[in-house]
Amino acid sequence: MAWYEATFVESGRAAALWMLVGFVLTFAATRWVTRRIRAGEAARARTGEPAPEGGVLSNIHIGGVHVHHQVWGILLVLVTGALHLRYAPGSPWAEVLGLLFGAGAALALDEFALWLHLEDVYWSEEGRKSIDAILVAVVIAAALLVQVNPIGISPDTAGSRWVFVLAVVAHFAWVVIAFLKGKRHLGLVGIVVPAVAMVCALRLAKPTSFWAHRFYSDARRERARRRFSEVYQARWDRLRDRIGGDHGKRLLAAGDRMVHEEIVHATVDEPPARPDRGPDAAR
Repeated sequence: MAWYEATFVESGRAAALWMLVGFVLTFAATRWVTRRIRAGEAARARTGEPAPEGGVLSNIHIGGVHVHHQVWGILLVLVTGALHLRYAPGSPWAEVLGLLFGAGAALALDEFALWLHLEDVYWSEEGRKSIDAILVAVVIAAALLVQVNPIGISPDTAGSRWVFVLAVVAHFAWVVIAFLKGKRHLGLVGIVVPAVAMVCALRLAKPTSFWAHRFYSDARRERARRRFSEVYQARWDRLRDRIGGDHGKRLLAAGDRMVHEEIVHATVDEPPARPDRGPDAAR
């Protein structure tokens, strides 16, 4: 405990540590649950069994509406943020709020693709954007935990105000170039990790980026297409699927079965309604 107190509490990093712990553990637990739910849906789609009502590993419905887990995450982030701003507690309550904030952020960012597309794309190809958001958040949180200086120097150590200003301008120039080269995720990481921004800015741009269209010759664009080919994208997709589960594979059998049931229901002739009164009512 003495090491923990000296390393994290006294340096003011304890809350950031527990935020990162809560984020990673909640994301891992959430993906385990959603994978189990998906596996159950796939099994029922093959066998035609009806979906069970309720249960621990099942989607939450309130009033017939599927409540996504991002809702609970957003609420948790809002509550913990408000409590911290109002009370600014010390240890250990600051660590508790950090843990809960990280858990809420993981629940919310795990469905980042739903924010972006405004539809349920959790297991589609677009759903991989949620994994990108999780990875970027983990790297940024880890950089904050180890107290990385985004600029590399401080006004006190720069020796001159102009040296510090030039360092800030150079840093954000690298970040902007990284974005212009189509490297959005690493560009975000580069805001807090200067070396990442500089490497992204110096390396080859993606062929569809603004930088490639504006500054590259045909030969250089062709080189960029070879560098960021379908093989590269497939390799990156496999990495994201290892983390979050297979994306881009919808439950086709379940969808086909639901469509078939709707067609059958629409084509079946319903029996005529029996009259409530008259001579035919008693028959």
